[in-house]
Amino acid sequence: MEEQATVTAADIARIAGVGRAAVSNWRRRYGDFPPPVGGTASSPFFSLVAVEKWLRERGKPVEISLGDRIWQRLRNLGDDLALGDRVGRVGSYLSRRHTWTLSPRYDDAELLELLDRFAAERGARDAFEFLCERYVEAHSRQLSVTPEPVAALVSRLIGPAPGVVLDPACGLGTLLLASGGTRLLGQTGDPATSCIAAHRLLLAGADMEMYGADALSMDSFEGVLADAVVCDPPFNEREWGYDELVGDPRWVYGQPPRGEPELAWVQHCLAHVKPGGLVAIRMPPAAAGRRTGRRIRGNLLRAGALRAVVTVGGADLWLLRRPEPGERPPSRLLLATDPSTVEEHLRGADVPGTVRIIDLLDEEIDLSPARYQDRDEHAGEAFLEVRRYFEGIRPELPSLAVSDEKPSFVTIGELLKSGVLTVPESVAEGDVVASPSVPAYVHSGEMVETEPTMSKYRTDPERLDAAFLAGCLRAAGQIAPTSSTRIDLKRTRIPRLPIEAQRAHGEAFTRLAAFEAALREAAESGLELVRLGLTGLTEGQLRPGN
Repeated sequence: MEEQATVTAADIARIAGVGRAAVSNWRRRYGDFPPPVGGTASSPFFSLVAVEKWLRERGKPVEISLGDRIWQRLRNLGDDLALGDRVGRVGSYLSRRHTWTLSPRYDDAELLELLDRFAAERGARDAFEFLCERYVEAHSRQLSVTPEPVAALVSRLIGPAPGVVLDPACGLGTLLLASGGTRLLGQTGDPATSCIAAHRLLLAGADMEMYGADALSMDSFEGVLADAVVCDPPFNEREWGYDELVGDPRWVYGQPPRGEPELAWVQHCLAHVKPGGLVAIRMPPAAAGRRTGRRIRGNLLRAGALRAVVTVGGADLWLLRRPEPGERPPSRLLLATDPSTVEEHLRGADVPGTVRIIDLLDEEIDLSPARYQDRDEHAGEAFLEVRRYFEGIRPELPSLAVSDEKPSFVTIGELLKSGVLTVPESVAEGDVVASPSVPAYVHSGEMVETEPTMSKYRTDPERLDAAFLAGCLRAAGQIAPTSSTRIDLKRTRIPRLPIEAQRAHGEAFTRLAAFEAALREAAESGLELVRLGLTGLTEGQLRPGN
């Protein structure tokens, strides 16, 4: 029902056309601002109806599109853990694959009528893309979406008519959609994500095939050879099946080390492309130089399979070509920080940044593009860019007043005994997490497993505010990174305060943490400014100015 729809602070900012800081300011300044109706102290939900009424009473422009109304209703049908399933079922409905019932608790017909209206206004594909964008925004910390510049570059590199294109770790299908292939094959480990990707492709009119399973451990396209393979695999996954996949026939260039799952993905992609076909795979920068992977990198170079490593979008893009039988391997490899030269290099042109392969086959076999570039050749422009970023950092210190009140205290152990605190099996949104290396924080996002060294607590939100608890743990210094001994967190003292006072303290703790993060960011940017300034002045790329 419309009355049950809720919105986050980010949603309110979008509805009112302001920044999130403005929404936080309204909550502090106006006592009649609608109170939270759910969520957590750090990520509250508000009644959409109440927020609309409040905004209109103050003459603030309110523009809630049909798409946003659908999104809020969809999000409020259940918890966010199953949101991906619901988005996928919307795609199924819009692609007319089958009829759909949302939930017996809600008037499905009314929501489906809104979806029909939205699809009629914008087209089924654009309507679903709108909802997918909202889904990505809501789960930005859990979803890894290939940056648009990377997808566009990959599309150019594999050519205008690539034929059959495979992405074995396709996520939401971004690379497949950009590829322009005549037939698209996708696989991803999460069934809900694969459902969303499948319906994005179907609504785009693609001839496609999609599976929801991890491609390394359960290859759904075994024996299939595509004309091109694109891939943006998950980085640094510890549990990728190393023990089960020892000696796998895909490891033509060597057994991937346990800590190098990305080199398993590289070889999986090469195993699925036709001889002479191109592979474009996004890789973490560390994969170009880790000592454990140098044997495989060397074998890729000697066979002529690796053609270029180019830095783009905060990571490296590896361009590979499966060698044809009897083909003579190339003598040079492109290692570039400028993506504009890659296409010319693949066509055989002599471009800046090419390095003789024989010079790379040393003890390290380090293929990091930055190592072979003059990293400060654009120090002048970089200085101006970093300065703009530095000047945009505005640490905001919360307003605090002197108090003479001396609260009594209770320990975490006592809170656990009373049931105000519990220790959950897994960490869910709103839980407090403390570890030896990271200050305590309130978890926001989907349920995750924690490391054995982490402590986790779940509060009764009516009696103990999570942000307040996290701030007290930080203040106690029990989980400081410099701690060399294991401290019993159950002895940590927590002030006895009414819940409203706890929430006010929790807000101040949260703002202090944000202030600290901004200070660190400013310090790091400031040091980079000094480095670039020294280099620019020395090399003549900067001069003293007014």
